[in-house]
Amino acid sequence: MEIILGSQSPRRRELMAGLDLPFTAISIDADETYPPDLQAGDIPYYISRAKAHAYETALTENQLLITADTIVWLEGCMLGKPHGEAEAVEMLQALRNKTHQVYTAVSFAQKGRDLKTIVDCTDVTFGDLSDEEIAHYVTRYKPFDKAGSYGVQEWIGYIACTSMRGSYFNVMGFPIHHVYRELKNRGIV
Repeated sequence: MEIILGSQSPRRRELMAGLDLPFTAISIDADETYPPDLQAGDIPYYISRAKAHAYETALTENQLLITADTIVWLEGCMLGKPHGEAEAVEMLQALRNKTHQVYTAVSFAQKGRDLKTIVDCTDVTFGDLSDEEIAHYVTRYKPFDKAGSYGVQEWIGYIACTSMRGSYFNVMGFPIHHVYRELKNRGIV
């Protein structure tokens, strides 16, 4: 079975490589807009499936496509990828001294099988962050490709993440333990 990771994310590619399984990474161009009434984990669920649907007709019998999407959910609001420095700063200011949820959905598409999607959630608590620390992080690390404007594996995670309940790798954007379990269930590993 050929595994195809439909993701541009270097973090997802790195985590997938950590399974020591051969895979091909591709970029999928999919419409990532979602119905406005979706909440929390339903948002990445919808987008992950849209990514899979955008490519699944190209799959052959011996291919498995894996797609994913991640959001940060804070007090009833979705924080996606920031559109520039000012929005990144605003998001991080909103996250300080609060607990938020990180939802990642992973979809598995295989010709002749129903599309399967799992959603994982991790509670993340940030401690206090000064405006100077936030400005340093945004300027130095440019988190514009990250949901919620941060990468937990970077400097901001070192200084701000005071507690976490759930998968660390889910916060990185790819709950790799679920991916492995699904590959095992399908007899691929």
